[in-house]
Amino acid sequence: MLTTLKNAFKIKDIRTKILFTLAMVVVVRLGSQLPVPGVNRGYFAQWFAAQTGDAFSFFDAITGGSFLNMSVFALNISPYITSSIIMQLLTIAIPALEEMQKDGEDGRKKIASLTRYATVILALIQSVAMAIGFGNQGLLVKFNALNVICCVAALTAGSMFVMWIGERITESGIGNGISIVLVINIISRMPQDLAQLYNQFVKGKAPATAILSAVVILAILILMVVLVIILNAATRKIPVQYAKKMQGRKMVGGQTSNIPLKVNTSGVIPVIFASSIMQTPLIISSFVGSSQTGKWAEFSKYLNSQYWCNPGQLKYSIGLLVYMLLVIFFAYFYTSITFNPMLVADNLKKQGGFIPGIRPGKPTTEYLDRVLNYIIFIGAVGLLIICVLPYIFSGVFNANVSFLGTSLIIIVSVVLETVKQVESQMLVRNYKGFLND
Repeated sequence: MLTTLKNAFKIKDIRTKILFTLAMVVVVRLGSQLPVPGVNRGYFAQWFAAQTGDAFSFFDAITGGSFLNMSVFALNISPYITSSIIMQLLTIAIPALEEMQKDGEDGRKKIASLTRYATVILALIQSVAMAIGFGNQGLLVKFNALNVICCVAALTAGSMFVMWIGERITESGIGNGISIVLVINIISRMPQDLAQLYNQFVKGKAPATAILSAVVILAILILMVVLVIILNAATRKIPVQYAKKMQGRKMVGGQTSNIPLKVNTSGVIPVIFASSIMQTPLIISSFVGSSQTGKWAEFSKYLNSQYWCNPGQLKYSIGLLVYMLLVIFFAYFYTSITFNPMLVADNLKKQGGFIPGIRPGKPTTEYLDRVLNYIIFIGAVGLLIICVLPYIFSGVFNANVSFLGTSLIIIVSVVLETVKQVESQMLVRNYKGFLND
């Protein structure tokens, strides 16, 4: 990776793109520190500390702490991520959008425009909910129409500006702009988390204990990264043979190819969906100020990951089992709506392709279904290992780290994808140089 970066800086065009990307990242981080006018910035810090649940922890992580600081980038790219997922699901459910997606570059541009409009609507809804819902509880210094409008405008504009920066990185930078902004936000919290681990397990301990703790922490981090890399790169390649056919006086075809099926076909979507379902009741109760005593307080502990894997309160770990079942369910559900074995089998048949030992048509569909179900389960188990380990560390050792689990999957996936894009751009430049010579 370091070699790739070193070689990339030797090429002027790519060096310019990398520097432009870094400049945009600096703008995002500066914007995360700019306060919204008329807002009490200490309110959310106090409110967040008073919460018994972790409903907003991941949200604060993907916004790079700007939500907790209540900056103009408090919403960050979360509305865009939500609208992208919604549009992806609607593209599968609505035939008109599906046809639009198949309509080449023009169709993708139209879907991108619809995603932006949906982002504006979601940002407005979220900012209005925050300004009104928390405004009269102390978020706004003075709860009046002018401050509410100012807060809504600032939060919505900030979210749109971050989306615009992401698109500029995609067009003028090294690409993958929205994902890079998301990763930078998550990484910005790492120094704070590492400092917390140091203060909790290393600082003030006996030398032998401190060294052992540091080695164990480092080993766990490396192991988690390796697991994520393996899960991200694991692929099942199904061989495909194309039949020979006569075109004119020549016999063409007969080549061998493969269908690459990623083991983790659904990415982090199952984890996000499962977490959203588990945390939605806690979020709603925090907004409406539901009582933290009685039956609801007891039930909420099953949904709250802070109570999972606690040796003294193991009964609340039932919520973790429900979470694991939801991850497996959504892994199958999301893959089933994004990968159609029947369509793949039909396309293979039309192109004269077949899987060796499997007849074209329905047998091919059934074979792809069997293989897909097998690798989906493996991918879901891999996701569970990566996402459940942080809950175990938190429950047993009280070690809360925001960049493990879902965040770590996002970081590794985006970094690997960005490196591949840089390498492909370098390859294009080398070929251009060779042809020019």
